[in-house]
Amino acid sequence: MKTAELPGAKWFHWLRNLTLRVGVLTGVYLTAVMVVAVLAATRLPFLEPIAHLRNWAAYAAFLLVMLVPIATFRRRPLQLLAAGVLGWALFALAYQGMGIFFPNLHARLRQPFNVFMLGAIVYGVLAAATWVAQIALGLIQQPAFAPRRKP
Repeated sequence: MKTAELPGAKWFHWLRNLTLRVGVLTGVYLTAVMVVAVLAATRLPFLEPIAHLRNWAAYAAFLLVMLVPIATFRRRPLQLLAAGVLGWALFALAYQGMGIFFPNLHARLRQPFNVFMLGAIVYGVLAAATWVAQIALGLIQQPAFAPRRKP
């Protein structure tokens, strides 16, 4: 069964490790969503009447992109955590850089370190929940007691 490739994944085939590749790709996607959302909020005045809808569309896009490592590593919590934190770290670096072009960005929202910690905590909790769910499902599939052997 051939797996589906995400758009832009061919640019990162030089990264042989799947965890790194998914993490970098997630960071690039999160950065692209952020840039589009900030440009739409600051440079397109005709979207002001529907700002609430515009913001919810940006939140939905962020959530959708955050699901990429979760969907890829749903059975491997350590790789999920590594890819998610790597992607979120790249996003936090880009968010820091966006503060240069939009000086009020960090004043309106959060500081870059706080943004990084928020994403790292979310991915950490999701990885821990995945790990606990795997353990629970493994226990359910095991027999409650060992069958007796007849001598």
